[in-house]
Amino acid sequence: MKDTIITAQMKRRELMLWLACFAVANVVNWVTIIKFATPWYEVFTQLGYVVVLSFVIYALIGMVRLAWWILNRTFRK
Repeated sequence: MKDTIITAQMKRRELMLWLACFAVANVVNWVTIIKFATPWYEVFTQLGYVVVLSFVIYALIGMVRLAWWILNRTFRK
């Protein structure tokens, strides 16, 4: 079996991508707080949901990236 190497640059890129997803999830949380006029302490109390939403967004982006990679790999040949 082949060993795979994950470089520090790849780890940094994926961390930055997840942090962007986390920021998007936070913005969604803030918009819903404003829209439904709920108290601002919900920014902290709903943090678990924000983290889960950020992972969901990250997974969706991952599926799009995988589909793009497969399409590029298929049509390159």
